[in-house]
Amino acid sequence: MVAKKVVAFQGVHGAYSEDAIHQFFGEDVVTLPCAEFRDLLAAVDKGQATHGVIPVENSIEGSVTLANDLLLESDLTVVGEVLVWVRHCLIGHPGAEMKDVRKVYSHPQALGQCSKFLTSHAEWEKIPSYDTAGSVKMIKERGLKEEAAIASGRAAEYYGMKVLRADIQNSSRNFTRFFVLDKNPPMNFPGDKTSLAFTTKNVPGALHRCIGAFADHGVNITKLESRPRKERTWEYVFYIDIDGQVSDPNVKEALIDLMRKASFVKIFGSYQKAPLPDERTD
Repeated sequence: MVAKKVVAFQGVHGAYSEDAIHQFFGEDVVTLPCAEFRDLLAAVDKGQATHGVIPVENSIEGSVTLANDLLLESDLTVVGEVLVWVRHCLIGHPGAEMKDVRKVYSHPQALGQCSKFLTSHAEWEKIPSYDTAGSVKMIKERGLKEEAAIASGRAAEYYGMKVLRADIQNSSRNFTRFFVLDKNPPMNFPGDKTSLAFTTKNVPGALHRCIGAFADHGVNITKLESRPRKERTWEYVFYIDIDGQVSDPNVKEALIDLMRKASFVKIFGSYQKAPLPDERTD
């Protein structure tokens, strides 16, 4: 019998990260909640989990900077990408109705992403919490009918709570991008997209030359973002996504060229580009 995959994620059961896990691996998988991103990475590195799933970007809020910073330090490889459609629900106790709500808990980003709905209920107290699914778990344990939380439908189902109103987010096009991580990825893993990071030499035109390495070899850059380099003040790391995988001849030549021109290069991994959830055919 093949052992089930164990996939680590940050948060508690019912988190959007858990949605990402099941979207990528299916339902026949063990999910391992971790308190922090570092704990997630450590669980995979130490063999407590076969894989990890970590959010790296939201279509509205932008990059998850802590996750990207930690990936730069990690030896884990990105082997997959998942796009989760963020559909926030107002969740209350069984038997509760909208008229019973007085307090609403959730992660600050979730509260912000549902600001139009919440503004229409000015009488409610909006209280930031550390986690979306964690807020559902908390109000369940407290048992107060006047308390509600904003989280996913999976969180409501997991904790036996009631969805008072679905799809309360401001934008219907709210997606979070997750990376799937593996410590020992298979050789020749198929992919059509690659993520990496690099730093430039401190000379005029250095960034132009590094970016030019991809244009010179016909490789398309789909994302470019800079982040401060923590160990060196006023120096920056450039995170990029490109079309193609590292074994493609033109990508391989572009990366060799980049390594000559940059002061540091880290390849996170190649993987299959994820379709938007509403474009999936399965």
